[in-house]
Amino acid sequence: MSKSKEKKLMTEALAVKDGKVLLGRKKRSFGKGKWLGFGGKIEKGESLENGLEKECKEECRVRVKQFEKRGVLTFHYIDDPEMEVHYYEMLEYDGVLCESKEMEVKWFDLSKIPYNKMFPNDRYWLPMFLKKEFFEGEFWFDKDY
Repeated sequence: MSKSKEKKLMTEALAVKDGKVLLGRKKRSFGKGKWLGFGGKIEKGESLENGLEKECKEECRVRVKQFEKRGVLTFHYIDDPEMEVHYYEMLEYDGVLCESKEMEVKWFDLSKIPYNKMFPNDRYWLPMFLKKEFFEGEFWFDKDY
């Protein structure tokens, strides 16, 4: 468990359409090289929803118009603050999805999700997300995840 009692509040959003899921590959910082949803840290005084909208605009260049919450996970780390991540499905958005300085953007067939290039926990919650089941849980990680 982390030494600090500080908790990072985060969001992550994915879109699902026509048998495919939209993921982004991080180009820098935490998660570099991994495929995941779009989102990030919620700033002090910012709502989850406003933070989600801001991060999606920064990372994949779209304005989210409608979304639905799918789950909440808490991640515990040995030497880092724990993270509480709120997961959303992007149901409707404006703009053209495109790569940013932070993320590469790609649609994956549901049968070809690159779990081997994602965080290890994703193989547990993502199937529930795709079935539109609400999920909650906790994961504990060492320095190698």
